[in-house]
Formats: sequence, structure tokens, C-alpha cells
Amino acid sequence: MKKSILTTIFVLAAIVAGAQASLKKVYDEDINPMEQIDKAIVKAKAAAPEKYVICQVGGNWCPWCLRFADFISKDSDIAKVVNDNFVYIHVNYNPRKMGGEEQAKAAEALMQRLDNPRRFGFPVFVVLDPSGKVIHIQDSSFLEEGQGYNKEKVLRFFNNWTPAAVSGHPHSGH
Repeated sequence: MKKSILTTIFVLAAIVAGAQASLKKVYDEDINPMEQIDKAIVKAKAAAPEKYVICQVGGNWCPWCLRFADFISKDSDIAKVVNDNFVYIHVNYNPRKMGGEEQAKAAEALMQRLDNPRRFGFPVFVVLDPSGKVIHIQDSSFLEEGQGYNKEKVLRFFNNWTPAAVSGHPHSGH
């Protein structure tokens, strides 16, 4: 009995690992996240009309982060709202100690800059205005449904944090 339970657990683990392996890795682990954010802010400010920046903070180590990236890339309604209103970036957060003291300090500096979003788990979404100020942190657990994400909840999040929605001018940005 124990052997069959263990076999079942190993088979399920292999299936889950295989499913995760098929998801595209979206976090660039070789770039400096602070510079990545700075470049996104410049791009958002230069857009006409100005856009906001959304930092999807997480990493390739996070199955739910990859799942979210895959989910929004396959939905044209969500993609349109994102493309029209935001500079969307995947900000790699790597808190692991094996990267040494320098990496740990960089990870801590990133969290401070983004108002400590790790408290919500990963992925976490940080919305920045064109000046780089944090205006919202979205806990992704409120967007989940089953083993994935709920389209209506995701669209509601994005639509409620567009520059037009925040400014109260519903027609700006269209």
C-alpha cells in the first residue's frame, strides 16, 4: 500500500514538473532589476499618452509567476488593456543567500524601492506612475481561480489601474 502511494506521489510530481517545464521562462536573471525598472519608467513617461509601469515581481523559480505570464499572453482582451496602458516588465527577485552578500543586498534594495511587496507572496504586481512612484501593490491570490487565474478578476485589476481610471478621465489613453 505504501509503495503504491509513493509511486502515485512520484508520478504526480513528475506530471506537475513537466507542466511547469513547458511554461516559458519570462524573467531575465542576467539584468539588473533596478536598471530594468528605470528603463521602463523612461519608456512609460515617453509614451503618448503617458503609461504606468507594472512590475510583475517573482522569478523563474515561481510556478504561479510563469503561469500568470502564460495566462495573460494567451488572452487578447487582457493583452490589449496591458499594451494600451502599461509598460509591463517581469522583475526578477532572487532572495537566495547562495548569490552572496551583494545579491542579498540588491534583493533587499529592490524590495525597499517597491514598498516591500514580498509580503503578499509571488507573483506580486507593483504599479508605478510615470515618475516611478508606487501607487498600488496587487496581491495575486485575489486573481486566482483553481489552478489558474480568473479572466474577469485580472481584467478588473488592470482596468482599475490604468492611467485614465486613476486620473478619473475615462477617455484619456484611448
